[in-house]
Amino acid sequence: MRVVIIGTGNVATILGKRFLAADHEIVQVCGRNQLYADDLADTLSASSTTDLKSIDQSADIYVMAVSDTAVAAVAAELQLNNKLIVHTAGAVSKDVLSVCSKNYGILYPLQSLRSELNELPELPFLVDGNTDDDLALITEFANTVSHQVQQAGDEQRLKLHVAAVMVSNFTNHLYALAKAYCQQEKLDFTMLLPLITSVAERLHDYEPAAVQTGPAVRNDEATIQKHLALLHDHPSLKVLYMMFTESIKKMYAREARVDKLTG
Repeated sequence: MRVVIIGTGNVATILGKRFLAADHEIVQVCGRNQLYADDLADTLSASSTTDLKSIDQSADIYVMAVSDTAVAAVAAELQLNNKLIVHTAGAVSKDVLSVCSKNYGILYPLQSLRSELNELPELPFLVDGNTDDDLALITEFANTVSHQVQQAGDEQRLKLHVAAVMVSNFTNHLYALAKAYCQQEKLDFTMLLPLITSVAERLHDYEPAAVQTGPAVRNDEATIQKHLALLHDHPSLKVLYMMFTESIKKMYAREARVDKLTG
């Protein structure tokens, strides 16, 4: 398919490379900054523009990969003569695109994307369309670049976006806090990397709740108190430690009660 990409950031860059690798033709890149638009266009062997009113009208699909807060404003400036347009946002309704075309939908990559990544990550997609025909075309397009494509309406996509924030953004923040703690305490954070990798890989074969480890799940109060004492000079970490400990305790106490009743 002939593709126009609107946006020049992380998502636009990774998706553009993936589209190109799947033998789609990137016709044009449109971005607010001429330098960024030219750079991405050069990478994708496409033309570039910073003028939304000068977008190439010959493409088969227009992929708007801009920030969630910019989707509605960009859509309001576009006139696409009913060409198919999709946005890639997780928390924005597809209907914001109705102002620029009657054919629109969603192409949401359920992945954390950074343009500096050396390897293109696996990209599950959630798709949706304003009509059955739009959905069919978007799904067909997504299937050319991913082995994991599911249809999801606005509400379902938003719920998965919440879950994605928990497993990606929140866990990464914990990594950042743990690294800062290690640096302050003169510890080697890299010693934790095999553990991080092992825990993540475990989820391919087991339920998360089935492989929980640590002092909270086994009610090891002596160890918990030792940890809390060590965190005395790290009050923010101490609050998080206590919060997660109580959450884990409650989950497994509840499961123990269920097992007892059904056992």
